[in-house]
Amino acid sequence: MTTHFFTASSLDGFIATEDHSLEWLFAQDFDWEAPMAETAFFTGMGALVMGASTYEWLLQSQEAWAYTQPTWVFTHRDLPVPEGADVRFVHGNPAESFEAINRSAEGKDVWVMGGGDLAGQFAFAGLLDELWVQFAPVTLGSGHPLFTHPLQLDLVDVVRNRDFVCTHYRVREAEGIPSSSF
Repeated sequence: MTTHFFTASSLDGFIATEDHSLEWLFAQDFDWEAPMAETAFFTGMGALVMGASTYEWLLQSQEAWAYTQPTWVFTHRDLPVPEGADVRFVHGNPAESFEAINRSAEGKDVWVMGGGDLAGQFAFAGLLDELWVQFAPVTLGSGHPLFTHPLQLDLVDVVRNRDFVCTHYRVREAEGIPSSSF
């Protein structure tokens, strides 16, 4: 089982605008069936992990919940659950919930979907194995950063997908990353 952080970023290192929007991303030219696209990546995922902001954005932007995998949301807030969705709310250090997250993936991989801080906490706990970043040809100037903590990576692969530069890294070490509480 491998834990991945798969995301897109602006060239200046932001994964969402100040108001958590990803509309800037969907305005870009991207082939969803090309190498390193989410469509192929997603088939190997057995469980999803995200922060509350990503979860709320997905709830607002989808007509119906699009995922069949167990979804783990790190939050302290009471949030709605779409009918028929397998959503589990947790808080605290990711290491405290990781065994249950891993079991729910039933031998498949885990996708940390959203939140650079959350992905950094997984890395700090030694639970993040790979990082996939699709860099869009846009700058946002401000917003929610790709990462908020230092992280050492080894480049595995790079491909071009229309206007995007798609990168795949292996996490080398995560020393010195402070863990915050949710």
